[in-house]
Amino acid sequence: MKNLYIKLFLPVLMLTGLFASCRKELDKAPLDAFSNETFWTTEQNVMQALTGVYRGGIQMAANPTSAEFSATDWWSYHGLLFTEFATDNAYDRRGENSGFNTLTNGTLTATNAYLSNYWTASYNRIARCNYFLENIGKASISPALITRMSAEVRFIRACQYFYLSQFFGAVPLVQKTLSLTEANTVEKATKIAVQDFAEAEFKEIAAILPRYGQMSAADRGRATSQAALAFLGRLYLAEEKWNDAASTYKQIIDFNDNIIDPSFESLFNGTNETSKEIIFATQYQQDLAPNSMMQHNYPAKLGGYVLHCPLGSLVESYEFNDGTPFSFTDPRYNPADLGQNRDPRLKYTVLYNGQTFKNIAYISNPSDASSPDQLTTTKQATRTGFALKKFNSEAFSGGDLQNSGVDLPIIRYAEVLLSYLEAKLESGSPVDGALLEETINKVRGRAGVNMPRVTETNPAALRVILRRERRNELALEGIRYWDLLRWKTIGQVLKGDFYGAPFPGVANLRRKGSTVDPYNRWYVTTKAFRTGQDELWPIPQSELNINPNLR
Repeated sequence: MKNLYIKLFLPVLMLTGLFASCRKELDKAPLDAFSNETFWTTEQNVMQALTGVYRGGIQMAANPTSAEFSATDWWSYHGLLFTEFATDNAYDRRGENSGFNTLTNGTLTATNAYLSNYWTASYNRIARCNYFLENIGKASISPALITRMSAEVRFIRACQYFYLSQFFGAVPLVQKTLSLTEANTVEKATKIAVQDFAEAEFKEIAAILPRYGQMSAADRGRATSQAALAFLGRLYLAEEKWNDAASTYKQIIDFNDNIIDPSFESLFNGTNETSKEIIFATQYQQDLAPNSMMQHNYPAKLGGYVLHCPLGSLVESYEFNDGTPFSFTDPRYNPADLGQNRDPRLKYTVLYNGQTFKNIAYISNPSDASSPDQLTTTKQATRTGFALKKFNSEAFSGGDLQNSGVDLPIIRYAEVLLSYLEAKLESGSPVDGALLEETINKVRGRAGVNMPRVTETNPAALRVILRRERRNELALEGIRYWDLLRWKTIGQVLKGDFYGAPFPGVANLRRKGSTVDPYNRWYVTTKAFRTGQDELWPIPQSELNINPNLR
């Protein structure tokens, strides 16, 4: 699919006219766009339409012009990675009134702009999918190709309903192209009905799509059986159907197509995008279909906006390198080098004060006014003392940080293994050493990480270890918010004060009132998630104003 973006990017831009054509009737084929009567003919045209469905509304440009300033899709970097701002993992540098921060700080309302972003992006994707499925049968291509392409589009549509059900709950379940009147009067289906639809689709699609190991290099980025099964597994985890989740993830494992890559860091910096660990990813291409991740996340000294500010609670989640939990009172803790004696994934994930990035020292110390990355409440720099290392390429040599070709992993094999262990644990099945070796210890044991093996089999104790491992392995990849929701711990976790980096001896630390932090950490924010209210997002007010049936 990355190759498809290269070959078909400009033609796909023309598909706006094609997909809009269902909203109006024309007396003759337009001269500046495809018409529905003539488009669905050749395999090339259908592939262009399929590429447009894969792209969805994700912001890309043939010539980079601007960063992505809204969530254009669940699979855009803004839509996926920035959900971490609503968790205990990260903070949005744009401040307390940022739409992501207000998702969980007790001030969420139906006018939050990001709710409208996700809602609109989802239903735009669904509309494209429905239109494709209604028209592909007109094409003069083989039945096998129609079956495969239809399954890919059904996968994308089912994923939209997965996300909508998880975050909004009861939503319209649209399976055909709607007229304007129908769109403005559609009614909601129950959350269970939406989930049941997605489940049935994923199950059927998984049996149709090719396996990961059967894909050619030219098809990289297209949906596979493993991708469909992975989303089905996520759905089962959310529904606490533990046995179903376990058997689903075991199918992926038994295919034996995927691996835990020896190099953790390379999975996120664009140097190892063909890794067999990456099951499904958003494909970007420098110069042709780029993203602006590095513009948003690079250190200020290198021209970045530093929107993604990891919180101290995430940094403190990483164990010491002997596998014991972090503690500020442990003699191995070194405030001058937070990565010393720690899980190596910490330094691959988070930039901390004094760490080297692109041969320069990242200096966020509040007392160093000469540093562009100084921790303050005013500079266009970190608000926590930390910056993002994951997804930031040190090898990037282009002059425009808005022209990154680094892909965005959506599903990794590491998640599959950790989810399989969770499903087995929560189902009440006995956990033994063999299961731990097959799952969590494969993830921890990758050559570039090499953390000690987990031997704990007591369910209560293992649950704590597994959830910490999941947090650290998948940190800042856009899955933490959903994990907290489905674990039903979100109200407990996202309530209280959150801090950034520790700076012992610094006099100008930000404090909450007269509170003195015993570890000399910078005070960042307070969250007040409203249990019983904020678990599901309200339908956007703009949609309610148009269609009262959504109330």
